[in-house]
Amino acid sequence: MQVAALVRSLHPAEIAELLESLPPAQRAIVWDLVDEEDEGDVLLELNDEVRASILERMDAEDVVAATEGMSLDDLADFVADLPEAVTRQVLRSLSEQDKERLQKVLAYPEDSAGGLMDPDTISVRPDVSLEVVLRYLRILGEIPDRTDAIWVVDRNDRFLGTLYLARLVSREPQATVSQVMDRELKPIPYDRSASEVAREFSNRDLLSAPVVDAEGRLIGQITIDDVVDVIEDQAEHDFLSMAGLDEEDDMFAPVITSAQRRTIWLAVNLATAFVAAAVVGLFEATLQQVVVLAVLMPVVASMGGIAGSQTLTLMIRGMAMGRVQGANARWLLRKEVAVGILNGLAWALVVAGITVAFFGTWEVGLVIAAAIAINLVVAALAGFAVPLLLKKLRIDPALAGSVVLTTITDVVGFMSFLGLGTLFLT
Repeated sequence: MQVAALVRSLHPAEIAELLESLPPAQRAIVWDLVDEEDEGDVLLELNDEVRASILERMDAEDVVAATEGMSLDDLADFVADLPEAVTRQVLRSLSEQDKERLQKVLAYPEDSAGGLMDPDTISVRPDVSLEVVLRYLRILGEIPDRTDAIWVVDRNDRFLGTLYLARLVSREPQATVSQVMDRELKPIPYDRSASEVAREFSNRDLLSAPVVDAEGRLIGQITIDDVVDVIEDQAEHDFLSMAGLDEEDDMFAPVITSAQRRTIWLAVNLATAFVAAAVVGLFEATLQQVVVLAVLMPVVASMGGIAGSQTLTLMIRGMAMGRVQGANARWLLRKEVAVGILNGLAWALVVAGITVAFFGTWEVGLVIAAAIAINLVVAALAGFAVPLLLKKLRIDPALAGSVVLTTITDVVGFMSFLGLGTLFLT
């Protein structure tokens, strides 16, 4: 009883976090303790895989009951993961108006402004008085969650401006909407990407924003809670993609399932490792004659890998934030190459000095210095070019960039170090 009371005292987001932190058996026990009124909110907070595992245990009637009271934008995200039969039951439970609105939202890509928006909005005409607007709101009885503004439209529903609630309650009731409305806020086109929407909210400190169709007609609004979800998802995706993982994976998934997911990138990494090994194999005779080269090989590859990863990370972040464009790409390339040359020369001298001090041979010191200088410049070039190329190929740079970059720096590092060693030390 104490556990049940504790679970029911938690916020739905906290319950979702608890469920994601439990193995399947304990997760099922805790889910049974969740208050039926909170089930819908908890399901919305869960990641896709954990939500799917819980939905498998629920009857269709319970799923339909959980959707009661969901906003249409949340419902659109929710039904996208449901079996078709259950989705039909959910749609039958909606009014004709809500069903039509939901189908409009589902028609837009999930990662677009249209997919993020809530079609439930409040709009007024510019020629009415604030007193009339206040009476209208009292008649409605309630407004959409997190509403901080009312959208002003003409008789054809084309967006004209914004009436903030703070102005509505603080100005003279006899004033008209057109006199106090804000005209600076620009509406968001329905086809704008979710990442661009998040960036606009961040840059302009927005709490909500109107969404319009191609003709400028108001079709919905996006609120800050939707944007926070986008930002969190992007951050988690970028972090886990570096290891070839998905942010929607269940960390307590069965062993076989988890192993299968990780196999793909392990296989890719193995293939790239054999490419680097093949390069080393070309210089087997050199390594037999000058054994110290084998000892120092990891130094060259490691320095190139780290330098390239720095540029790669900056590029991926800049591309995600919309800061890397065609107009500034050439400038960034020159800058990263210059950084690579400067770091290459500086660290080449440091590594050469350490090599001479430890191994007593200035010849090897010069070879490794040249190899590091070459590899750091190539790493800068690769870190700049790889994410741009992957994006053109419609491959996520955060997912594949590090694997490609590591292969390039390993191959170039080994080739330059062992090649120079072959030329000057044998």
